[in-house]
Amino acid sequence: MLRRLALAALAGGSLSLAFEPVAVPYVVPLCLAGYALATRGLRVRSGFLVGLVFGVAFYFPHIWWMSESIGWPAWVLLASVEAFFYGLLGGASPVLQRLRAWPAWLAFGWVAMECVRTTWPFSGMPWGRLGFAVVDTPVAPALAWLGTNGVSLLLAGLGFLLARVAVAERGAERLAAGTSLVGLAAVAVAPTFVPWTLPTTGQVDVAAVQGNVPGRGNDVLYDVEQLTRNHVDVTLDLAEQVDAGDAVRPDFVVWPENSTARDPFSDATIYADISRAVEAIGVPVMVGGIVDGGPDHVLNQGIVWDPRTGPGERYAKRHPVAFGEYIPFRDRLPESLVQSGQLARIPRDMLSGTRATPLDVGGVLVADAICFDVGYDDGFEEQVAGGAELLVVQTSNASFIFTDQVEQQFAITRARAIESGRWLVVASTNGIAGIIAPDGSVLDRTERLTQDLVQGTVDLKSGMTPGLRVGTSMGTVAPAITLVGLAWGIILGWRARRRARHDREDGGESVTPSPTAHRPEDVHA
Repeated sequence: MLRRLALAALAGGSLSLAFEPVAVPYVVPLCLAGYALATRGLRVRSGFLVGLVFGVAFYFPHIWWMSESIGWPAWVLLASVEAFFYGLLGGASPVLQRLRAWPAWLAFGWVAMECVRTTWPFSGMPWGRLGFAVVDTPVAPALAWLGTNGVSLLLAGLGFLLARVAVAERGAERLAAGTSLVGLAAVAVAPTFVPWTLPTTGQVDVAAVQGNVPGRGNDVLYDVEQLTRNHVDVTLDLAEQVDAGDAVRPDFVVWPENSTARDPFSDATIYADISRAVEAIGVPVMVGGIVDGGPDHVLNQGIVWDPRTGPGERYAKRHPVAFGEYIPFRDRLPESLVQSGQLARIPRDMLSGTRATPLDVGGVLVADAICFDVGYDDGFEEQVAGGAELLVVQTSNASFIFTDQVEQQFAITRARAIESGRWLVVASTNGIAGIIAPDGSVLDRTERLTQDLVQGTVDLKSGMTPGLRVGTSMGTVAPAITLVGLAWGIILGWRARRRARHDREDGGESVTPSPTAHRPEDVHA
């Protein structure tokens, strides 16, 4: 058992290296092979323990940035919750490995686990999904065909087939598993030669502003007025360059999340500053603002601010962060806890947005996402289905500016551009703003802790990649397939126990074998 726990810890820790800041995604199949081997042939309880060790070894270093930014209690709590899901799959793994085609069943189980933990409990946590690790590999174009969840399925299948090769006892079995492994690898890289492309319907010039955060740079509330003025100043500078003929007038401008951290509709000075900047540039500006939602709530919104008609259409963040932007069960928690530490910075809970249609920004249909929204599957898919021609991410990474979270989120954002087949514009308060092409390449980007601007001409796209549909449907399909596999595995275990009892009664075997002790290749599914 100690060897299995050591293997699980090694595999889990190595999986964290697939993501930023190390970003060596080629370790993924090896890590998943280690997960399968470590949990193989165990009872459910032992499998849970081994899977939990894998989850701890992976997720604690993967979101280490939370300990440095939000604090170690939040880091420990969130990482523990996420590690628990890897433990649950570890308990299911021995049951699924009773089936002949167990690498496929277990791969669906892996995707089901990722989908569930992305949405539950509370708002879930999308970080650490395998599909987010491939943006700089030959597998990246598969995102447009299969989506993030589909690519996770491919990578999990490769890893578990590798484990199947390792445990095969006969040459024919090893050959069959090896052939399947090569075939699946070919499927994974095939989109590199036949990339999915969408038709171009037009072009626009877009500018994304990074105004920078006053003070040390990690607190948007340090100087709220100056924070907004920073973004106003960059926009005014651009307007002056346009008027002087030194720059092209963009079709619209994007400001980041928290470019105003105070409600502009209740603060006349901030409202006037924004209006002055918008009127100077003469085109719509997507402003990221915190807006009052009543005495107990706030909204985190992207607001289309027109130079002639003022503020108009809005997108509200769909996935506020639990204990970061709202406090679950606030009324049931001790008041001393709610009013202490990081929680004291959340006097009002953030409401979840429900908009499923794109924003009309100067005649361009734009799919918006605010910060962590980019990690979830629902927002972009629904807005693209509604006709969005371009993607925008408004984000504030100020709380994480000295950590690896910034690069991790930018990699996720690049994956979303590939998955959707669209250009994507990122605006951030102090890093990283950028313009990303549909193949995931970065046309331009800013550095952290700088006041800067990126601008470029991007194509508008129509239609929908299969990746968006496949990726979202996996959230239902993978759990359903996994439940079927578990049910069949349980039935096979029951049959094995019944045969053993009959053997004893007929003078056969004197010892009842463990329901997971038989070789998985001896049963069929």
